[in-house]
Amino acid sequence: MILVKADLLESSGLAEIVKTCVERLGSLDALVNNASAFYPTPVGAIDERDWDTLVGANLKAPLFLSQAAAPHLRKSGGCIVNITDIHAERPLKNYVVYSIAKAGLAGLTRSLARELGPEVRVNGVAPGPIVWPEDGSFDEVTRQRVISHTLLKRIGEPDDIARAVYYLIADAPYVTGQIIAVDGGRSVNL
Repeated sequence: MILVKADLLESSGLAEIVKTCVERLGSLDALVNNASAFYPTPVGAIDERDWDTLVGANLKAPLFLSQAAAPHLRKSGGCIVNITDIHAERPLKNYVVYSIAKAGLAGLTRSLARELGPEVRVNGVAPGPIVWPEDGSFDEVTRQRVISHTLLKRIGEPDDIARAVYYLIADAPYVTGQIIAVDGGRSVNL
């Protein structure tokens, strides 16, 4: 395992991340686009910085990382897994730019599956309530309302997402262009 530190909002350095990984590891088998920015952007309060940050982290960086990784993944028969969000399909109120960016990432997932197949599989995992935002934007009443909309009546664990990603990387050789909701059934119940 190696650690490569980079600013994902600086697209000029994204290809360097992939290059460094391939140089140190010898090949690239999978890319998981998991980095994200999440905060509210209600209409009337959105500025260009919000757009650049949220679209940059949630859509632009995955696109340019995937583009840089594609030749290496073609060689290895690898795959890409994008971490989208159930709110890509059902926008979250007051999170306009975040919802747009994740909807774009869902579209990117399907587009890359078409572009990179058959050599590279591209899928996504769409988490629901797993970990509450650290900024306190979800008070206890809001948390209980969210939980009440899950069919399993609880939040998930980060390990639930990790298992879905592992499945798509290691155990799903005939799956591409798909986005798996890991949300306790919340997206069915919204």
